[in-house]
Amino acid sequence: MLQNKFFSLVSGTTLTAIGLLTGFTPSSSSTANDITAKTDKANAQTVASAETMTPGELANANFKDKLSGTNLLNALKQGGYVIYFRHAQTEKDYADQVTAVMGNCSTQRVLSELGWKQAKDIGEGFGKNAIPFDQVISSQYCRAWQTADLAFGKYEKNGDLNFPKAEDYTPEQVAQMKERLDPMLTAVPPEGTNIVIVGHDDLFEASTGIYPDPQGIAYILKPDGNGNFDLVANMLPEEWLTLSGR
Repeated sequence: MLQNKFFSLVSGTTLTAIGLLTGFTPSSSSTANDITAKTDKANAQTVASAETMTPGELANANFKDKLSGTNLLNALKQGGYVIYFRHAQTEKDYADQVTAVMGNCSTQRVLSELGWKQAKDIGEGFGKNAIPFDQVISSQYCRAWQTADLAFGKYEKNGDLNFPKAEDYTPEQVAQMKERLDPMLTAVPPEGTNIVIVGHDDLFEASTGIYPDPQGIAYILKPDGNGNFDLVANMLPEEWLTLSGR
């Protein structure tokens, strides 16, 4: 998805990244002109792609972890973090907030087979790495609470994590989403544990300016106790299984 495609480029263009984008693998017989031509083409493609991305998508692509691997795992084990998941992969990706009826999964997007696996991988990663969590909050959409249930075995539904009933949001609706989500993102967890939220893309973007992509991605935040938070890292579903490096 967007993050995977652009992350290596925004952190510094390399010939390896260029090769991935263009299909070009430098060899000892490559001429300097060949490499220059491929570099120019890859850079042009990257700029053109970046120009089509929204500010939220760019913020997602440009995000750099402050903690990763064992350092991140040790921090999570100590507790004090809010972990916001965008629900796992669905069969299709389309706006259903106008037609969706809460409590009726047939009116909503539902998890795909991959989404079920992603949710289970997340839960397995938390268990394998002994990451403590207490409260698990989910939107009322089926794809969200099913992700929470498969991953964590428990959840409490909260309508403040639902979308407004519109496909194109007004500034007032964006402000409303932020007003509803901010208290959850800034809530300090009980000592020694973490809070998990399973929600959606647009709400997280309204609060942070980051469009969380792909589905199943998590952003890890550290509330400061004064109504603010620090964005620490993001994680793809499969990365929870390898967080300890084993």
